[in-house]
Amino acid sequence: MNIYQDIILDHYHHPHNQGGSVLSGRSVEVSNPLCGDKIKMTISFEKNKVKEIKFQGEGCVISTASSSLLTDYVKNKSKQELKKLDSKFIIKMLGIDLGMNRIKCAVLPLEALHKLLV
Repeated sequence: MNIYQDIILDHYHHPHNQGGSVLSGRSVEVSNPLCGDKIKMTISFEKNKVKEIKFQGEGCVISTASSSLLTDYVKNKSKQELKKLDSKFIIKMLGIDLGMNRIKCAVLPLEALHKLLV
């Protein structure tokens, strides 16, 4: 097992920022009908930067780890910075090769984030 696989499994078993919603934030729900992954993400901003972000849902190892890693990354970032994130960023963040079917799982949290930034 390589270091990236260890990190992914750790974020799957012990996800960061998972739990109840942010009290004064915006929420969005996204899903992947192909595999059944579902994510609800809630975010709050202070001075145009992410103050707090949480996610809940049911998902595979990849979508849960991606949610955990992404929510760690976005804290204290501006909306403008976050709008630039794309699927290449997520794949690089995960550090593993993903098949076409798994890419949708990996970018599902990014889809939720982008919907929260409008």
